[in-house]
Amino acid sequence: MTLLTVMGLVAGCGGSDSSPAETALPAMSDQVVANEVLTTTSTTAAPVTTMAPPPILREKAPPLVEVDGWLASDVTSLEELEGQVVVVEFWTFGCYNCKNRIPYTQDLYAKYRDQGLEIVGIHSPEFAYEREVNAIEAAMENLGVTWPVVLDTKRRTFREWQGSPAYWPRTYVLDRQGRVRFDHIGEGAYQELDRIVGYLLIESG
Repeated sequence: MTLLTVMGLVAGCGGSDSSPAETALPAMSDQVVANEVLTTTSTTAAPVTTMAPPPILREKAPPLVEVDGWLASDVTSLEELEGQVVVVEFWTFGCYNCKNRIPYTQDLYAKYRDQGLEIVGIHSPEFAYEREVNAIEAAMENLGVTWPVVLDTKRRTFREWQGSPAYWPRTYVLDRQGRVRFDHIGEGAYQELDRIVGYLLIESG
């Protein structure tokens, strides 16, 4: 597996639960896990043709473990989405940094959905009040989350994908073969995410 490069610091909501107590975890230090895939150091967004192929970080995405269903979707597994580029975002509706990402995710969805992009939000609650389905549905409506959302009530998938520590928000990109090609913790890296999604949508294999 290609090693991830720690490039800087970006805000996130916290780490995985290291103890069973339902207490707030301190905000994590700003941190980025990002992939150095660009062939230019310019701050101007470059066409996807100038990019090197994003590295394959995992040959197969981890499974969804003990989830409690999906919202806003007839899909019941990530395997059903193979053949599409999929952005997977771990979030919880009470997380300030998660909410800050949503407008950028909305823009990405609007830009690429008709070209074969799907977004899957994995809702892994930090606190008990974030476990209620009615509350999640209300938050989705209020925040404008229109993409499929997986209910990871027990945080089993949260830990399966991330290990320990684990973070909200965290964003992955899966290519059409279901391989992980991008991994980012916290806010930011929006232009890089856009370029990688654009690249993977036209990648031949």
